[in-house]
Amino acid sequence: MGFKMGIVGLPNVGKSTLFNALTKTAAAQAANFPFCTIEPNVGEVAVPDARLDKLAAIAASKQIIPTRMTFVDIAGLVKGASKGEGLGNQFLANIREVDAIAHVLRCFEDGDVTHVEGRVDPVADAETIETELMLADIESLEKRLQNIVRKVRGGDKEAVQQERLMKLALAALEDGQPARVVEIDDEDAKAWAMLQLLTTKPVLYVCNVGEAEAAEGNAHSAKVAEMAAAQGNSHVVISAQIEEEISQLEDDEAQMFLEEMGLSEAGLDRLIRAGYELLHLETYFTVGPKEARAWTIKTGTSAPKAAGVIHGDFEKGFIRAETIAYDDFVTLGGEQAAKDAGKMRAEGKGYVVKDGDVMHFLFNT
Repeated sequence: MGFKMGIVGLPNVGKSTLFNALTKTAAAQAANFPFCTIEPNVGEVAVPDARLDKLAAIAASKQIIPTRMTFVDIAGLVKGASKGEGLGNQFLANIREVDAIAHVLRCFEDGDVTHVEGRVDPVADAETIETELMLADIESLEKRLQNIVRKVRGGDKEAVQQERLMKLALAALEDGQPARVVEIDDEDAKAWAMLQLLTTKPVLYVCNVGEAEAAEGNAHSAKVAEMAAAQGNSHVVISAQIEEEISQLEDDEAQMFLEEMGLSEAGLDRLIRAGYELLHLETYFTVGPKEARAWTIKTGTSAPKAAGVIHGDFEKGFIRAETIAYDDFVTLGGEQAAKDAGKMRAEGKGYVVKDGDVMHFLFNT
């Protein structure tokens, strides 16, 4: 299980440049004019995880298979998108299909790169897109509430639940708040998700700064950090230009380049880590002589559900999971050593998988 993150923002903020860097391709045309990205470009990247390499080295695995993340570069948005301005209708349709939003904000000054509003104000840019998404949700909810009136009057339980949830969302939106601020009970979670509201998507603000500001950020990114904290959202500071340059280098050269720029790691690593935290994801591993592989699950996933990520039959016929904590596997030098030291545990159906667990599943066919 990976996840799909939509890269959104106003035109000319660096979305396509960032996409190019993330996917190490030039599939998305990065050009200095609005709407150079007409169709959403989709790219998959391997999720970097140093733990996987260590496990593979210890087990002498022939193949290393990281988990993957999908990025979608979506056409730039302008004011009025909720009414179909620019490529608004297409933007809104594309954004419904992603799990989270990476909202790229221009935090760099450059007279050669035009801004659709003629100024650099990342907080205002963020408010522009949030407002358009909220307006689109309001319009959608108002129409749907009208359409289910008859079912509600007839006592349809599902319709009654939908109406209640839609009214909760509408009240928040009309109060100027995104739908994600609404607190939903567990029994309503599935019905709430089925509403597919744009403003329930988790948001990660990506501050695109100039090369010289990549390490510390600047006044613009500081304002975004303040805004994100107030909203309970997160942010990362990245120079899309640097990331694109790094993507064209070999690993050793890239590391040297990062050190010269005063950076400890690539922005991609920080972006993915922030994305994992945003969606409450974690990783477990399967390790053997054939392959070492990373698997992505939601935090709080039970052992049978985690097994089901590999294959549905693993979940259906789950017996137990032989589990070794990552630190024990590495410190002791592998599966057999961990087993001899009593560090391999037999976990049942109620076990909640922890980040970094090295697992082997036993199941009935």
